[in-house]
Amino acid sequence: MNSNSEKRIIVAGFGGQGVLFLGTALAEAAMIEGKKTTWIPSYGAEMRGGSANCFVTISNSEIASPIFDEADYGIFLSKAAIDKFENVVAKNGTAVVNSSMTGKRPLRNDIEYVLEPLSDLAAHSKGKMLLNITALGLLIKKTGILTKGSVIKALEKISSAKKPEFLKFNIESFEAGYNLIKTTQNKTLEKIGC
Repeated sequence: MNSNSEKRIIVAGFGGQGVLFLGTALAEAAMIEGKKTTWIPSYGAEMRGGSANCFVTISNSEIASPIFDEADYGIFLSKAAIDKFENVVAKNGTAVVNSSMTGKRPLRNDIEYVLEPLSDLAAHSKGKMLLNITALGLLIKKTGILTKGSVIKALEKISSAKKPEFLKFNIESFEAGYNLIKTTQNKTLEKIGC
């Protein structure tokens, strides 16, 4: 993991899951906080169903290169994404994983996993919960890489420019993910009798 202020995030899934939108929200929130940022998207030939990923770097100082081989944090929304990019997460890094598609099977013991059934949660919400933005809420709560306020402002800015009708769902989804960490921790404490 980086020892300096520079943090690198890999976001991966398949087309249609909102991977690139999530990366854009991270970069926009970083700019709102006055940080330096880069966002590099990549996607397969198919727009829906093909692979999609992006590399985001956030720093307090100039970023030497937008390309990286090792990430501090990963968000993996599909099985193919975690299979391809799990090893990109640096030792002691954090991986937010959509366990609806990947199962609860962490392969490494040197990174921290945040496993949540994001696709199932989105399906049960009848379209009101967006799995990509829920994953973003999980990442922000878990890592504190950016503030909650700046991410909400970024979602407001991006949503109003692209699809204003999704703003409410984006904010609700972000809040749901942000609050999932506390809920999950409380369930764990209940199980061990605290």
